[in-house]
Amino acid sequence: MNYPVDQTLCQEILLTESPQEILFSLFKRFKERAAIVTSGQLSGMVMIHIAAENQLPFRVCTLDTLRLFPETYTFFEQVEARYGIHIEQVQPDPQEVQEMVAQHGEYLFFDSKTKQEYCCSIRKVRPMQRLLETLDVWITGIRHDQSDARKQHRKAEIISSATHPVLKVSPLLQWSTDDVWQFVRENEIPVNPLLEADAEGHYYESIGCIICTTPIKSGEPNRAGRWRWQNATVALENADADENAKECGLHYSI
Repeated sequence: MNYPVDQTLCQEILLTESPQEILFSLFKRFKERAAIVTSGQLSGMVMIHIAAENQLPFRVCTLDTLRLFPETYTFFEQVEARYGIHIEQVQPDPQEVQEMVAQHGEYLFFDSKTKQEYCCSIRKVRPMQRLLETLDVWITGIRHDQSDARKQHRKAEIISSATHPVLKVSPLLQWSTDDVWQFVRENEIPVNPLLEADAEGHYYESIGCIICTTPIKSGEPNRAGRWRWQNATVALENADADENAKECGLHYSI
């Protein structure tokens, strides 16, 4: 049976508080047309664990920009072994990457915010758009406490792919960082080692591409480690700029 993606379904998800119930319902109805899309960070791992406990087949995808940390690739292998799943690695179009690098250089993201966003578009946004053509439900790990920009997100909303409506769902939207870590510890969920603090208290709050993501220290905004070289420039151009607003465009241009 095909279930429609419409406002009735969207409202149903908005009124369902339990992430367990949301994931069970969506995977039972939509099967392989629903997917958890994660970079392997904490929220995504919590959802993978919950989905595995539901004992239903479920789909997991990640955007492999071809510039992820070695630790991240190794971590995905560990997650697959732990849960007996296959994580689909969705990569950018090789010709688009080749043309971008030939025209702007491999490290174009250092030149300007515009070129950084262009690189993110080639490596993340366009692959996500192609992935959406295979989905009716996009399940994300977005949470309100991750940044000021993400406080505007809704738990469920209908977006458009190139050909059809897609339900975008964030089951853990209201969870705090402490809530997530508590669930991870209690259930012994695998954690990307980059997220753990080092001896000096530095840690990755978010994990993206190598070079473009750096550790943060206590007291810094959650997104301060993203494109860190932009921090001083952005501050000079806009005194009211919030480092928490820095995004790759994945959740704002689709």
